[in-house]
Amino acid sequence: MSYERTHDLPWDKMEEECGLIGIYGPGKDVARLAYFGLFALQHRGQESAGIAVGNERAILFHKGMGLVTEAFDERKLKELQGDVAIGHVRYSTTGSSLLANAQPLIFRYSKGMMAVAHNGNLTNAAELRHNLAVTGAVFQTTTDTEVVVNLLARYGQSSLEEALIKTMIDIKGSYSLLVMTEKRLLAVRDPHGVRPLCLGRLGDAYVIASESCALDTLGADFVRDIEPGEIISIDENGLVSLKALTQPRRAACIFEYIYFARPDSVIDGISVNQARRAMGRQLALECKIDADIVIGVPDSGTAAAIGYAQESGIPFDQGLMKNRYVGRTFIQPTQEIRAQSVRLKLNAVAKAVEGKRVIMIDDSIVRGTTSGKIVQMLRHAGAKEVHMLVSSPPITHPCYYGIDTSVRKELVAATKTIEEICEMIGAESLHYLSREGLLRAMTEQNPHIADDNYCMACFCGSYPIEIPIGLDKYAMEGCGC
Repeated sequence: MSYERTHDLPWDKMEEECGLIGIYGPGKDVARLAYFGLFALQHRGQESAGIAVGNERAILFHKGMGLVTEAFDERKLKELQGDVAIGHVRYSTTGSSLLANAQPLIFRYSKGMMAVAHNGNLTNAAELRHNLAVTGAVFQTTTDTEVVVNLLARYGQSSLEEALIKTMIDIKGSYSLLVMTEKRLLAVRDPHGVRPLCLGRLGDAYVIASESCALDTLGADFVRDIEPGEIISIDENGLVSLKALTQPRRAACIFEYIYFARPDSVIDGISVNQARRAMGRQLALECKIDADIVIGVPDSGTAAAIGYAQESGIPFDQGLMKNRYVGRTFIQPTQEIRAQSVRLKLNAVAKAVEGKRVIMIDDSIVRGTTSGKIVQMLRHAGAKEVHMLVSSPPITHPCYYGIDTSVRKELVAATKTIEEICEMIGAESLHYLSREGLLRAMTEQNPHIADDNYCMACFCGSYPIEIPIGLDKYAMEGCGC
């Protein structure tokens, strides 16, 4: 079963990445733990889900399209018996949405079996893929993760740690990786730390996850974030940490805090919820509007709206309600159904907005189509005025590190002025949080992290990891998870 995506996305957001969960727990039901962990990370990917389990003799696995609950049932979980597991939920950025691309990827090499799961995007995947193919490598998917698989197999005569280090030297871009053999679990975070990865303990078991909310769901204790460039290996002898590669600066994706991560997660010592509230407070300091209520576009705009209300003194109310049971509306097959997607996902609370001057806060504007529909919805519900505020700067450049953004010409802030965007969406006014205000909000949460420790390339075009010339030309041919 396959789904074809369209550039006419009905939900005008930067699309999710992928979510990883790893369990090392001899004697525990690791597949079920991985299942619940993926459930907590479902917001990071809804196209496919997979779990692989090692039982010393072999690696068993199951993958399916759709949500975690669609891909797995009780029978499938019971079939996955072992002591170590890795799981993956996927939103493809450029690899096609096909079952063949679902992860983890499982393969045999000279020393046995291995499974690999990846969150991120390799900027030099096409070059590596070409070089590997010329020397005889065979590819069965269109994901850049298979490049990692081929490199690990190529370096398979070395120890697994050495093979990982050699692979890390070859690959460029963003990656959090989970690698599993029949009885070992390894985790890797790229040298810039673009994508999050953390470590937890569940009794005598270890848990590795993309976000700390997955640890909370499992009842695991948060131990620490995995450091950029670090390799962690876990087996019967315990946990070993190896600092494999270093870079002069971190470049954590700022959009993890703005939009992607669940608000109850803590990433690199910063509470996502508190960061979003701080963005809202900064927005209130930068933009004072005479209005009756503040509302947020759920879910990620809500915390910023509360922060704005706290700073401005204007009451917060729930002016928009989200239908949490719609599912993946962006794969609906007809334009008529796609056009209804905003109304399916959101509904205005008429009694809250009727006759009022409304400040509506959202986390971002990508193309602007959805924002206009929400403004129209609020007016239809009786709002007297609608002022749109955005808790991030204008998105003017595409992301090459694992976020599904448009080519630059489709980013509305790259082609229109703020005044033109305001007119397009039909609001009384439009204001974005400044880059300086965003950094102040982040510094407020953790003053020990320098301003240049975040990747903000989508706002300014300054990419921390080199982007090959002509990347746009082949981007749809197979990079991305």
